[in-house]
Amino acid sequence: MPRATKIVATLGPSSSQPDILEAMIRAGVNVVRLNFSHGTAQDHIDRADMVRAAAQRAGTEVAIMADLQGPKIRVGKFANGKVQLENGTPFVLDAARTEPGDTEGVGLDYKELPRDVKPGDTLLLNDGLIVLKVVAVKGAAVHTTVVMGGELSNNKGINKQGGGLTAPALTAKDMDDIRTAMALKADYVAVSFPKNATDMELARQLCNVACSDGHRPGLIAKIERAEAIPELENILRVSDGIMVARGDLAVEVGNAAVPALQKRMIKLAREHDKVAITATQMMESMILAPVPTRAEVSDVANAVLDGTDAVMLSAETAAGRFPLETVKEMANICQMAEQASDRNLDASFVGKTFKRIDQSIAMGALFTAYHLGAKAIVALTESGSTALWMSRHNVGMPIYALTGSLASQRKMTLYRNVRPLLMDTSSDRDTALAQAEDSLKGKGSIKTGDLYAITCGEPMGAPGGTNMLKICRAS
Repeated sequence: MPRATKIVATLGPSSSQPDILEAMIRAGVNVVRLNFSHGTAQDHIDRADMVRAAAQRAGTEVAIMADLQGPKIRVGKFANGKVQLENGTPFVLDAARTEPGDTEGVGLDYKELPRDVKPGDTLLLNDGLIVLKVVAVKGAAVHTTVVMGGELSNNKGINKQGGGLTAPALTAKDMDDIRTAMALKADYVAVSFPKNATDMELARQLCNVACSDGHRPGLIAKIERAEAIPELENILRVSDGIMVARGDLAVEVGNAAVPALQKRMIKLAREHDKVAITATQMMESMILAPVPTRAEVSDVANAVLDGTDAVMLSAETAAGRFPLETVKEMANICQMAEQASDRNLDASFVGKTFKRIDQSIAMGALFTAYHLGAKAIVALTESGSTALWMSRHNVGMPIYALTGSLASQRKMTLYRNVRPLLMDTSSDRDTALAQAEDSLKGKGSIKTGDLYAITCGEPMGAPGGTNMLKICRAS
């Protein structure tokens, strides 16, 4: 059984050599993340070209995800690059300050902070390693007391415990970056810090306006604000997927709350036929070490068992010493965890109703193939919707999605348990079905005598037109 869970890897200095990137794709990378917090528009376009070329040499397709920076909720710079804050001492966050910071205070990139906080609020800096208690707000200056000190360096992030910062999800830079993402034909756009469905709807409108040739990327909502949690179902409704962004989210809601939230978010995404990516510190120790810790192995495996579509690597592949080894380790962990995953398809169908013909055909294919012990499920699909619906259930057999659309093929690389293949199918149904079987036999996916289920639509090539299920035995 091939690996079902997909791997998202972030491109950076450690992985920007063409040979390293090609090796990572061969080792199991399905989606390459471009971090728009760093680099120019031309940098991103050049990197996207490098990704496409590396994938072509590797004989496969990968998706490109453009990850928007979002609002810069950060402190300013220090005269010496960093300071040491001591417990119990005063420290001022001053939006009006222009000179470099020192042990008494620092300026702010986020000028709205004085309007967003009040005495008694807790601020967490540098991913929660520094804790400040607000004692007073005087004009543009937020006066605090250091509750938990330590080293604070330039441009570290600020979170408010419990959420409540008003920074918009999409900044002027993000709007420019969306135009760049559409110019390089990004398959997915990840939106940082959305608070509600409106943020995601705005991002989609901007993507549609920026691309005049009909290219439509999938939108991924990065769930990293406390305010997004009660709005989760509304956000899912207008998005194509979510990212469980455990870094900033943990700072706002507390570390202990994140594991249960992760399980809930993945479950909701699957119920709403959307994809889920689990991210942040999954293999953090491999930035410097050639092997992961046992805790990291368990973390990745648990995300797989939760049903995540993909697990993500950030600094591990962007700046780490062992990017290729990290991908190989993650791929192996995913495969081992999948062997132990629950495959009770009947239980997942209890209470389900399907009103669309194409969705009913997709579910019928799953149910029939599962009970007949078929070797594979094959979906001839134009948009990829049939394969997405099938991928929401764990059937213990691969789903091959055959499409004539390169954009659909790339987008489906993120779907759990889906192997998208580009195939120029005939408009004649019987010819197309024969081509599909020949293609899979040629790749060694099925052999003579194997039972498989295949779905397609008549007339061929019409999006949303899947209306036929056939059970076949390979000739």
